[in-house]
Amino acid sequence: MIDFTRIDYLKNGNSKQKRAYQVLTQYQILEKLKKYSPVLAGTVPIEIDIESSDLDIICEVDPRFTDVFLNTFKMNGLIPPGTDFTIENIVMRGRECIVVNFTLEEFPIEIFGQNQPVTQQNAYRHMVTEYKILQEKGEEFKQKIIELKKQGIKTEPAFGMLMNLENPYEDLLKL
Repeated sequence: MIDFTRIDYLKNGNSKQKRAYQVLTQYQILEKLKKYSPVLAGTVPIEIDIESSDLDIICEVDPRFTDVFLNTFKMNGLIPPGTDFTIENIVMRGRECIVVNFTLEEFPIEIFGQNQPVTQQNAYRHMVTEYKILQEKGEEFKQKIIELKKQGIKTEPAFGMLMNLENPYEDLLKL
């Protein structure tokens, strides 16, 4: 299985993965976020992304310290000068979170911070489960997921449709 806590696997991936690796390393995104245990999650790592897919980076961060997290961006030059970005606190499934959005070259980037180890966050757990399902079910299943995503269906609901899951966000975590 791929070690998703590192991005080395992207170097040998498809063209979008290789380009994501170049951008993330060129701008040292994960290095600058190192103290927050960043992990690239979502659809790009498991090759079910579509053209509009963003790079989702999950981090372990205490949302009460938004200013500290924001200073990481400013002091480390994480976001190049002149780049628009947003940072907001939200509550998701009863947990406080920080969400940062910006664009770096051609990639929309979303950094999601939660006060929980990244490997225990749902985004990571969903990705690993989805990867295992894709490995088991093969290329035809993978292409069906991609087609559903192109129709505007989010990743977990797409898996849910093809696997007859009642509540895909929860049911995937049980697999």
